[in-house]
Amino acid sequence: MADLTANASLRILGELKTEKFALDSSAAQHPYKGSPMILDLSEDTLLPRAFLNATTVASTDVFVGIALEEETVEASATENQYIELAVGPTIVGFKSTVFDNADLGKTVYMSDSGTLSETAGSNPQIGKLHIVRDGYAFVELTAPQICTGA
Repeated sequence: MADLTANASLRILGELKTEKFALDSSAAQHPYKGSPMILDLSEDTLLPRAFLNATTVASTDVFVGIALEEETVEASATENQYIELAVGPTIVGFKSTVFDNADLGKTVYMSDSGTLSETAGSNPQIGKLHIVRDGYAFVELTAPQICTGA
């Protein structure tokens, strides 16, 4: 897969825990439903931005949740636009063929805004694989989570 260009199909297993965040407007961004959101501490220590493949994730950055809605933010806009995120310990199901039930308990990363991965590298860690069912990999989010794998 590649970075999201439309809202992702998500499923929630159990109780949904959410939190609203104002979005960073130091650069234009367009998070889609399903986008992992991070605090890029080299840019803004308070407001999240969508993780995209072009974003460099440092080991000090923080994964804060998965976008539950689509938003668009213009560069230098007033930082009063909010987005609702699924946060830990919510279990979110992502369409994925990367994992199967032999992988339960593994740490899950996202290699871009639309692809789950087993690889740390410069990818944000989002949680642990809970179960794989009906083409969805259900991940128990560990948000907020320092991106130590980066």
